[in-house]
Amino acid sequence: MTLLEVNDLSIRYAVEDGSSVHAADDVSFTVERGETYGLVGESGCGKTTLAKSLVHLLDSNGYIESGEVWFDATLPAWEDDDGNPRREIVEDDSYPVRADGKTNLAALSTQQIRDIRWRDVALIPQSAMNALNPVYKVGDQIVEAILRHEPGTTKREADERARDLLERVGIEPDRADDYAHQFSGGMKQRAVIAMAMACGPDLLIADEPTTALDVIIQDRILEELEKLQEEFGVSILVISHDISVMAEICDRMAVMYGGKVMESGPKEDIFQRTANPYTLGLKNSFPTITQRNQSLVSIPGTPPTLRDPEEGCRFRDRCPFVVEECHASHPPMYDVESVESEGVRRESADQRSHRSACYRVDELEQIRTDATQEDTWTEQEIENR
Repeated sequence: MTLLEVNDLSIRYAVEDGSSVHAADDVSFTVERGETYGLVGESGCGKTTLAKSLVHLLDSNGYIESGEVWFDATLPAWEDDDGNPRREIVEDDSYPVRADGKTNLAALSTQQIRDIRWRDVALIPQSAMNALNPVYKVGDQIVEAILRHEPGTTKREADERARDLLERVGIEPDRADDYAHQFSGGMKQRAVIAMAMACGPDLLIADEPTTALDVIIQDRILEELEKLQEEFGVSILVISHDISVMAEICDRMAVMYGGKVMESGPKEDIFQRTANPYTLGLKNSFPTITQRNQSLVSIPGTPPTLRDPEEGCRFRDRCPFVVEECHASHPPMYDVESVESEGVRRESADQRSHRSACYRVDELEQIRTDATQEDTWTEQEIENR
């Protein structure tokens, strides 16, 4: 069952000269109940912007230009005695609620989204080191979130839950009385995860949850997330630039570049049947334990400026497989299965299928072979295209 449904979401940042930065363009994906979905890509591709937009935490100059974010949660005021959406509200176009009870988070007011945060959707911010208030005890910060969303809970009950949550993520309960500066980096990350789980959300957004941690602590943090998912049935949206993290934890994923989704689908398809030049280049830049004497190959050039970007595929200036068609418009999402089984490029709106935004998706076999060659990714080779 679908928990989160993002449809054609476009996000902009206004700048002083009156133009705007196209941080995300027509991004669509779904997150099912109980699954882990990943957004991966280089820094600046729009991953964190997407995460913050879901819960209205964009910077003051950021805004959702268009699109919808349908989430399977209903505000308490919109429920009848049986917990179902009230008919008069579903039929009133001024309320962002569909007949199936899903709420459009993008259309909620500031007060309405505050009722959703923590209780239904919780965010683990990118910098856990700075996410905790330095003048509040760690346990008190968790208690505050519980009391805000569960007014019937006593402070003593909230304190017991806070200590239990810390213990669940591997922190001694008594450390609830300590301040953030008394925690190590890994402990701060675990404390932020405990805080995010305080109100039992249905969706946990983890923005770079292992950044700035050594590989041992990274592995432990990922294990904690998996345990919490099994125990509470929470869905997780993971954002990372590290595809090795995605390979370990995700069920499905989307690869982003320049504010666009370049490839999406089940994790196994993305890694074993890669269908987009950018994803192939991204894989080349990460080491594997299965290939000895492997040379890491970086993608030449730099990501495009997203202030009024030019027409065409966002990856065209760095892609060794570019053709004339790539300069005219950004490619739609093609169904990879239909290409491989029928040899036909067919656009797909099925968010669960393996899809790729590439005009040469019908030449995958040759592209996959060429992409493994280091010479393919030289700047000279790309300029000759």
